[in-house]
Amino acid sequence: MLNLYICASFTFRRIAGMKKIELEIVALSHSITQTHSYAVVLGEVNGLRRLPIVIGGFEAQAIAVALERMQPSRPLTHDLLKNFMNAFSVDLQEIVISDLQEGIFYSKLVCINEHDTIEIDSRTSDALALAVRFGCPVYTYDHILESAGILMEDSGTTKKKSSVSTSAEPGSRDDLSGLSIEELNTLLNEVLEQEDYIRAISIRDELNKRKK
Repeated sequence: MLNLYICASFTFRRIAGMKKIELEIVALSHSITQTHSYAVVLGEVNGLRRLPIVIGGFEAQAIAVALERMQPSRPLTHDLLKNFMNAFSVDLQEIVISDLQEGIFYSKLVCINEHDTIEIDSRTSDALALAVRFGCPVYTYDHILESAGILMEDSGTTKKKSSVSTSAEPGSRDDLSGLSIEELNTLLNEVLEQEDYIRAISIRDELNKRKK
């Protein structure tokens, strides 16, 4: 137990030394083209970058219920966990989206009680569902926003780089691979105007692949 605490404390100090960027949930998106695909869209506080993250239907429901302040007749899983933490005087101070590997986001719950501050690994979707319930801030790091974020203009659309138009539908990676960078940027603008963040994620990933 002591070794576990020392390890967790060391990790917390190392991460705390990096500058964090605060995010807020700005949208929950359901894919127009993929029936069971959802995305939670995080926006940079006082900034123009957006971070869309694909989540499952159950997790989307859990976040939506808390955002809309609904009161289910029986506690959902994340409500149960919050009640459990409250019963033992554990508070969720913040969540940190700490890493991105092969398209998968990794997050940590920063929890405090009367004596300790402890980090717990979590799926990002679960971490966000808890953050909404506790009303705690959400953070990430600049390198994650740079690699996986989408830049928006003040009007709410992406920063446009081209006027080329295309009617291609990015139903798969093969569809996107046949488009030029200019066409991909234009298509990204179009799907974001439709708030189809699932498709936007695929286009963003293809653009990032071209940069390597």
